Amino acid sequence: MSRIWVTGYRSYELGVFKDKDPKVTVLKYALKKRLVEQLEQGMDWLITGGQPGVELWAADLAVELKKDYPQLHLAVFVPFEGFGKNWKEANQAKLAKAKSQADFFAATYKGDYQGPFQLQGYQDFILNHTDGALLVYDNEFEGKSAYDAQAMTRFQEKAPYPVNRLDMEALQEYANDYQEAVNEERWNG
Repeated sequence: MSRIWVTGYRSYELGVFKDKDPKVTVLKYALKKRLVEQLEQGMDWLITGGQPGVELWAADLAVELKKDYPQLHLAVFVPFEGFGKNWKEANQAKLAKAKSQADFFAATYKGDYQGPFQLQGYQDFILNHTDGALLVYDNEFEGKSAYDAQAMTRFQEKAPYPVNRLDMEALQEYANDYQEAVNEERWNG
């Protein structure tokens, strides 16, 4: 699988309102571990959207991972051209940074938001142009990523489409691993 769609929770759905939130550290740790697995299995394109949260954290990680995996490319797609223009400045800046660091950036629809069909069209486009997904989502903790999870399930009925899920249980395991690593570093450091 060379083109992987990475998506998941928005930052506010996780109660994350500051970049220094410890949850961001754990989420990035977990994402990085899963992305390295994908890279070692042949991923060369990380494809994501511009939503604050998992998508923009994944874009940051792609840039970081390029140092050790120069074959990795980052593509950022948004559902329409005016995407994010009404956000707070800090989130607009994060999206602008992802755009500037991406190897490819595009909107799936011209113009501003016109209706839900753009979001569905965006999902269809991404599903048809990727080989699988890394989804940070848990059915027990609903969020907007439920729509992506449902779209992936529908798509899997028509074509093989592996979805690597990071649910709350897996995130807790990564949090434990991260804490062990920090404690070991303090002990040995």
